[in-house]
Amino acid sequence: MVDLGLSRITGSALYVWRRNWDAFIKTYRVNFIPPFVEPLLYLLALGYGLGAFVEAIDGIPYPQYIAPALVSISVMYSAFFECTYSSFVRMYYQKTFDAIIAAPLSIEDVIAGEILWGATRGTIYATLMLPVLIAFGVVDLPTSFLLIPFALPAGLLFACIGMCFTAITPGIDALNYPSFLFITPMFLFSGTFFPLDILPEQVQYFAIAFLPLTHVVNVNRAITLTAFSPFVLFSLVWIGVVTVIFFVIALRLMRRRLIV
Repeated sequence: MVDLGLSRITGSALYVWRRNWDAFIKTYRVNFIPPFVEPLLYLLALGYGLGAFVEAIDGIPYPQYIAPALVSISVMYSAFFECTYSSFVRMYYQKTFDAIIAAPLSIEDVIAGEILWGATRGTIYATLMLPVLIAFGVVDLPTSFLLIPFALPAGLLFACIGMCFTAITPGIDALNYPSFLFITPMFLFSGTFFPLDILPEQVQYFAIAFLPLTHVVNVNRAITLTAFSPFVLFSLVWIGVVTVIFFVIALRLMRRRLIV
């Protein structure tokens, strides 16, 4: 039987999560400002600035169309970069992983705690963005409050993927490759600022099959517009399955890297 490492994860992973939480709170002024400012700038520049020249998409005003995408992008960035650049610094430069493992905690506890923290950070950002979107009246209530609980599994997805890149990255500069070649295309071609159906069919199929942000945007748009469809259920299943796969891969790759 293949050892996936899941049996070595214990409640001690929460200590790793708590360590990162405490570090986050110490710099809360810097950490809490971007989630408020970022959606405001995007809504003003794109939603209302560019949106003045964009016809309603499927009957949806452009600010309302991009609002769920802004939340999705924020969750993606915060969770992914927390488990790439920040985790790499803790692992390689600060030697935090080595110190925690000597505590002793298992490698799986450390990685699970890191991933959980990445997802938590994504959830924090989504929570802080929601009042801004509500103030602009670009989301439906009360269904839009579901953005907050959904941000956790969405954040887990990007955190797991980010940790996989961290495990195979030789140096911190190399993390620029997944940032530019993976994150940036998702930012542009995941149904964020325009519908997927205006793209060639091959690109549509690729986005649905391989770009996680496509499914996160789909679910968040259904929540903010109160417009659920069978495709939303497909996206939820896709997110769940892919998250589990990358979580297991992250555990195995990080164990191999840290032991070596």
